[in-house]
Amino acid sequence: MTTVQPTQPSFWNDTGRSGLAAWIFSTDHKRIGLLYFYSTFGFFLVGVLLGLLLRIELMAPGRTIMGPQTYNALFTVHGVVMIFLFIIPGFQGSFGNLVMPIQIGARDVAFPRLNLFSWWLYIMGAVIILASLFTGGGPPDTGWTFYVPFSSRTGTNVSLAVFGVFVVGFSSILTGLNFITTIHRLRAEGMTWGRLPLFVWSLYATAWVQILATPILAITLVLVMAERLLGTGLFDPGRGGDPVMYQHLFWIYSHPAVYIMILPGMGVISDVIPVFSRKPIFGYKMIAFSSIAIAAFGSLVWGHHMFTSGMSDTAILVFSFLTFIVAIPSAIKVFNWVSTLYKGSISLDAPMLFALSFILLFSIGGLSGLILGAAATDVHVHDTHFVVGHFHYVIFGGAGFAFFAAMHYWLPKFYGRRYAEKPAIVAWALMFVGFNVMYFTMQVLGMKGMPRRYYDYLPEFATLNLVATVGSWILAAGLIVMLVNLFRGLFRGEPFTGNPWGGATLEWTTATPPPTENFEEEPVVTHGPYDFRGTGIP
Repeated sequence: MTTVQPTQPSFWNDTGRSGLAAWIFSTDHKRIGLLYFYSTFGFFLVGVLLGLLLRIELMAPGRTIMGPQTYNALFTVHGVVMIFLFIIPGFQGSFGNLVMPIQIGARDVAFPRLNLFSWWLYIMGAVIILASLFTGGGPPDTGWTFYVPFSSRTGTNVSLAVFGVFVVGFSSILTGLNFITTIHRLRAEGMTWGRLPLFVWSLYATAWVQILATPILAITLVLVMAERLLGTGLFDPGRGGDPVMYQHLFWIYSHPAVYIMILPGMGVISDVIPVFSRKPIFGYKMIAFSSIAIAAFGSLVWGHHMFTSGMSDTAILVFSFLTFIVAIPSAIKVFNWVSTLYKGSISLDAPMLFALSFILLFSIGGLSGLILGAAATDVHVHDTHFVVGHFHYVIFGGAGFAFFAAMHYWLPKFYGRRYAEKPAIVAWALMFVGFNVMYFTMQVLGMKGMPRRYYDYLPEFATLNLVATVGSWILAAGLIVMLVNLFRGLFRGEPFTGNPWGGATLEWTTATPPPTENFEEEPVVTHGPYDFRGTGIP
């Protein structure tokens, strides 16, 4: 493959129009991808700010900067914003839209108008969620899980927040439908299933989870609204209902949702590692298969969130066994990434550093997840800070660092400008250190017995909480350096032309930034996505 010289205007300059309308009514997948990126990353920054406030409050025992009701509202909004407005729609909406159609040689997604409608649904759901903070009884205070019976009785504005999440869920379903149809029907000539980039495989597996699992969440949220507005008593034991049934319904969606968050991140790592190791990916078929296996087995393990809810010993045994099974395809991916590195010509550029961090942090999160998957140890650390640390190792250390790797790897391609490398490495180092100081300390706190979602705590936990808070400041400093360097580079940096990373997938064969229809001529694929012969970099 060779990189072509542009003869058409890039997608930035093709409409002849300027202003907001040229973006929010565009059906170009790249413009929609950037809309998703700006939206989801904006909500990420809001979530970071809320998280910092929570850590400051926990810096010392007793009241520090807020009262208990505000604390309850902040950790609820932090969870809702990060889960439903950033990480679930983030990969699919932004990098899925930006990169996937080009990687398969398509001019756009299968349903461009539906794609734009999905973004509008996402924005409408986000506005509704934000409105719930300032209307009715104030911000919801139930935690992002909206557990009954508290969520059906609290006087805060849970109904509106739940409705907002319901609307965002439909956006996710439509995106999944669009991506599956696109990958099946719009692949270029020669782009067989065995030549699909692994990022596309990860999006394909994720899309099936979005389609099959999200409707269950929608039904559950409708039932919560009915409980609050109509008093149906479905989850009220005093009226013959069962609150544990809510937990089953919620986690049937929400555990697979973890894989909606992490699978595309694994796809990013599978694309970045071989490029910066100058080696074809080790075990291509097994990595692709493991994406499908994670999506399938991940839908069967929701019960491990409920070991202390009173389920039968047999159910605990089955869910514990299945939880250990789902670790196998994840371990296959880690093994293959490490094997790809072996004897590679490794280049430690910023995307690679974030990718290597992903492998370590996700592995720590995965191994600590086995402690929660075994019933005996889960009972010891259930609902403690250990769970918070584990979850953030998987989602922030995993999906979050993969998102940062994708930003450094692909955004210069679409902006046509590059960031400065040294500040990017400084930012990565600060974030890596701050992340581990913060979340590993939280895991230790959990092992010592500190419960999560508690406003106050015993004096014996004070020192470790102070250490975790200092870690959050180091992490935030790294984020600030990364943002300033990245966006300054993307808008004012040196030109980014050609194929400087030496990638072999199709996005590196078209002009930078890409034209509206992605390619000057319809591509014909003649080799696999990780065949680096002919990319011009040894």
